[in-house]
Amino acid sequence: MRYTDLKGKKVLVIGSGLSGIGSVRLLHEVGAIPVLLDENEKATKEGIVAKLDDRDKDIELILGKISDKQIEELELIVPSPAVPLDSETILRIKAQNKRIWSEIELAYNFAKGKLVAITGTNGKTTTTTLVGEIMKAHYKSVYVVGNIGYSYALRALEMTDETVSVGEISSFQLEAVENFHANVSAILNITPDHLNRHHTMECYAQMKENVTNLQDENDVCVLNYDNEYTRAIGERAKTKVIFFSSHEKLTNGLYLDGEEIFMATEGNAVRIMNIHDMNLVGLCNVENVMAAIAISISMDVPMDTILKVIHDFKAVEHRIEFVATKNGVDYYNDSKGTNPDAAIQGIKAMSKPTYLIGGGYDKGSEYDEWIEAFDNKVKKLVLIGATKEKIAECARKHGFNEIVFQETFDDALKYCSDNAVSGEAVLLSPACASWDMFPNYETRGKLFKEYVNKL
Repeated sequence: MRYTDLKGKKVLVIGSGLSGIGSVRLLHEVGAIPVLLDENEKATKEGIVAKLDDRDKDIELILGKISDKQIEELELIVPSPAVPLDSETILRIKAQNKRIWSEIELAYNFAKGKLVAITGTNGKTTTTTLVGEIMKAHYKSVYVVGNIGYSYALRALEMTDETVSVGEISSFQLEAVENFHANVSAILNITPDHLNRHHTMECYAQMKENVTNLQDENDVCVLNYDNEYTRAIGERAKTKVIFFSSHEKLTNGLYLDGEEIFMATEGNAVRIMNIHDMNLVGLCNVENVMAAIAISISMDVPMDTILKVIHDFKAVEHRIEFVATKNGVDYYNDSKGTNPDAAIQGIKAMSKPTYLIGGGYDKGSEYDEWIEAFDNKVKKLVLIGATKEKIAECARKHGFNEIVFQETFDDALKYCSDNAVSGEAVLLSPACASWDMFPNYETRGKLFKEYVNKL
């Protein structure tokens, strides 16, 4: 049962990023009284007002700390994904037994049509973008929303009963859901990430599994058979499950056999496509494509349409993205490799001796499996950022000593371009978030591409 009775009621939105601004707009449209709180010390009233729609500029703004009295007046709280649910402010709000919704929960209660919700540690953006393109090739009204950079709340009221929404959903967004119900969900994989926020793998995995909370036998959940967490989710799911695998020949589901993708039903396997019939590279992208096929057939899209879109689809920016060949050296931008498991996929996609740029913000990750995946492909590991010493220590423990420290991103780029020779590659795949040096991974990737293109 969707909850939409917010008219005339005060709703606190925490954070003035995309999610926060989208939430304010939706709340105003449905007759609620939004209050916007930003606890960032650098936030200014002028800066926040500049982000707001003209119709929202008169809302109440709170910079800094909210009072207990102000909390008492609230009907609902919508924290942005960056706000932990164990933060001091949220704990004070919980003490007053106030309802807490993530932005995707708020949006869902007012949205219409069918919903595809895609989560997982890695591959979300590529899979969501690809599924969005497939849906657009078959349906007239399609919205791609969520963690991919488009506020779900901002678009929710534009949707109709004929709309298909495709959402990239993060673990942060799944922390506070209540009625959120996807017709088709997908959990691509679960590997260590964001443990500074979720603290344990069990908690992190549970947040991902929340995407299936209200699904039943009429819905579909697409899961990775090769991942122990997602396979276990499939065993207890109440919904119809479609597995995909790059290692096992499945009796039911999609699987990779050599260079061919098959779809099996009760042991009867049908060839779908050859992996060279697409522009994406790397085993991770084969898995993303299998997931996209499973999602799309569950949404009743014809296979011919699915395969045509896959054939024409280009790599998502910042994800194992080929940038250019300069002086015989291939440059790849994998700035979205913000954790070790994602960065492993970047290394696996390389076929030449590689100068690897790594390091950045410390999310509490361990780097052993990443180092082990170098597999004689990495010629030099060029380290920057807050984690460089931690990564170097791990690399040496595994017998890898070709390590170079650089103070700045520009220094690392210059070192690679000065030393890599024809027939080699330079790969930006940091295995870390960007926040110690950049506002986001997109900025990091764009600077890399700008540097390369000027060579």
